[in-house]
Amino acid sequence: MPKVRTKDLMEKFDLELVSGEEGINRSITTSDLNRPGIEMAGFFEYYPAERIQLIGKTELSFYDTLTKSEQRHRMEKLCTDITPGIIVTRGFEVPEELIEFSERESVPVLRSNMKTTRFSSRVTNYLESKLAPTTAVHGVLVDIYGVGVLITGKSGVGKSETALELVKRGHRLVADDCVEIRQEDQDTLIGTAPELIEHLLEIRGLGIINVMTLFGAGAVRSNKRISLIINLELWEKNKQYDRLGLEDETQRIIDTDITKLTVPVRPGRNLAVIIEVASMNFRLKRMGMNAAQQFSSKLSEVIEEGDHEDL
Repeated sequence: MPKVRTKDLMEKFDLELVSGEEGINRSITTSDLNRPGIEMAGFFEYYPAERIQLIGKTELSFYDTLTKSEQRHRMEKLCTDITPGIIVTRGFEVPEELIEFSERESVPVLRSNMKTTRFSSRVTNYLESKLAPTTAVHGVLVDIYGVGVLITGKSGVGKSETALELVKRGHRLVADDCVEIRQEDQDTLIGTAPELIEHLLEIRGLGIINVMTLFGAGAVRSNKRISLIINLELWEKNKQYDRLGLEDETQRIIDTDITKLTVPVRPGRNLAVIIEVASMNFRLKRMGMNAAQQFSSKLSEVIEEGDHEDL
């Protein structure tokens, strides 16, 4: 099934259908729009017919200067079997030639009362969100001090229990068990919960609880940008864990690398507090304050001073 159809666009932005109703279910495959100014001038060699075509005041003003035969030729070329739709902005009257050829080729022609630039921006944002690459990850997504933290780990390691403790401490749950992730920009991953399990937490021994019902609307949010991954794993005695925090590990999701921390789990460790501190420390690092690097620099200075004293 196509992600976005012309009909979806019409309903989302309350557009008026002028002609070409038969093609209202055409799929939209790209978030890029095209303002066919150069096509109005007769150059169709690189015409991106697969895009939504946006006709505003500039295009229609030039169109009015053309002869009747030129007008018919331009509108005939604009309407192709792969064009998802043509939208006329500012409530302008739709040219008769466009209505004629759009009906023939079943290309939906829609009209909006909004200004062209503003409408273009809103449609682009909408299409980028709907057409963004998506994936699903097993884990829990929590908003901690404004940082979207994706908690991962094997089943039974304590992800949901840790999320419950974080919610009790005033943080907000986004998704439990399954996190749907879409890449809205080159380095922007947005996580949401599947509709079926939104606001729900599964706690072994208790079952399924509704976080919003128990803790209120302030304990949940519908989506959050993912900035940090914390992987929980059972403590291994012989494994060397990072004790300074100088090593930067990342994990790639879709096309974006996200900072990743591995936190060993064993009895007596307060995971909620550790994850809270990790989130605050991550924010400090983004502000240019890195405690591990500062310690390393001071240590190097002390060692160098000791070497000089020996000399």
